[in-house]
Amino acid sequence: MMPRRHFLQQFGMGLGAIALGDMLNPVSANAASADAVLQTLHHAPKAQRVIYLFQSGAPSQMDLFDYKPLLNEKHGEQLPDSVRGQQRLTGMSGNQSSLPLVGSPFKFAQHGESGLWMSDLLPHTSKVADELCVIHSMYTEAINHGPGVTHVQTGSQFPGRPSIGAWLSYGLGSENADLPAFIVMTTRDKKGQPLVSRYWGNGFLPARHQGVQFRSGGDPVLYLQNPAGISSDTRRGMLQALNRLHEIEKQETLDPQINTRIAQYEMAFRMQTSIPEATDLSSEPEHIFELYGEQAREPGTFAANCLQARRLAERGVRFIQLYHPGWDHHGGLPGGLKRQCQETDQASAALITDLKQRGLLDDTLVIWGGEFGRTNYCQGKLTANSFGRDHHPRCFSLWMAGGGVKGGMSYGQTDPYCYNIVEKPVHIHDFQATLLHLLGIDHERLTYRYQGRAFRLTDVHGHVVEDILA
Repeated sequence: MMPRRHFLQQFGMGLGAIALGDMLNPVSANAASADAVLQTLHHAPKAQRVIYLFQSGAPSQMDLFDYKPLLNEKHGEQLPDSVRGQQRLTGMSGNQSSLPLVGSPFKFAQHGESGLWMSDLLPHTSKVADELCVIHSMYTEAINHGPGVTHVQTGSQFPGRPSIGAWLSYGLGSENADLPAFIVMTTRDKKGQPLVSRYWGNGFLPARHQGVQFRSGGDPVLYLQNPAGISSDTRRGMLQALNRLHEIEKQETLDPQINTRIAQYEMAFRMQTSIPEATDLSSEPEHIFELYGEQAREPGTFAANCLQARRLAERGVRFIQLYHPGWDHHGGLPGGLKRQCQETDQASAALITDLKQRGLLDDTLVIWGGEFGRTNYCQGKLTANSFGRDHHPRCFSLWMAGGGVKGGMSYGQTDPYCYNIVEKPVHIHDFQATLLHLLGIDHERLTYRYQGRAFRLTDVHGHVVEDILA
């Protein structure tokens, strides 16, 4: 008995296998390069790489970027039914007998020549205001964290789809053959909503496109170094022998996953040299640590991860994702939000400044934001010194910088209550379509055929937000 794949390979000098490959995945089957499915970009790119500073838990937009003095005027009054409409609430505040509006306790001011509004929690970010494009009109359908983060990162609220970084690794490949195209870092010892690997997973794409997670301290990547008594030459010889065995198996089974395994073994070997060099911050001068803040000296902090992200961007890593949990303030928001900003404000601004002074900001897209917004009303009891805000999917703020977006720009508008969008809404899929566009990709044309359907990051929606493009 001859396996079907083997039969198709032999039939008509392999024409059957070519046809099968085209039916299964017409894009990748016709690509000459195993590293990138897109041999030619769909249009000229403005960005070459992305650094995504994901603020897990959902920062409060009206306490950071979306200035709403009306909320302070109506502090303690009930949320009008005419504003809420038929909006569903979470189980955490849906049963409250009272939904009192709560104004921001933080002072707002305009910054830079552009006059962008920011609260006094962001003294460092405000200094780079003219580099930022703040989108106030983001929205999503997700109202809880798991589906919300999954939606932002994969284009679907349901687990199993490839993440943004995986799509970019699949479509564009890596600029540096010795480093992964997609690297993930999480802030060490931070409590908050769980961070699960599906947020940076490959979904149904080949496994080599999943994000490689760096650890803080010790070995950034587990099991990368040779075991005791094994030299680099011995490791190289073992991989060569293993590759020969894989080639034999591939000829017999035509299993496409074998190429993935070979590529991963080879990448791990090259990373034995590239990773220690890329992650060694000891070569950074003193003024750089002063720029990012003292926490940049502590491995695994958000500041150290931002500095590490710049080093990876310099070395051609395509997509660098930082996760900083702790923004889920259902209670104690004034103190909790202040602590979060103290951990992230200086380093986020420093990353912008550092990239710019090195000539990297023009082609590096930096993104800062969470999975949804917070409510304008108080969850739980409103007191003189403390309150909480529930999840709010109808509007939230996100900023982008560099990489072909307009700096010093405020895009979209929410109503005076910061509850509904009144101008230029931007859906999650619009954001994703715009991100791909900046990298030279038409979001409707980067697809992968799986289970009889051509999937894409933006599902069946999404429009490029042309107004924010430089």
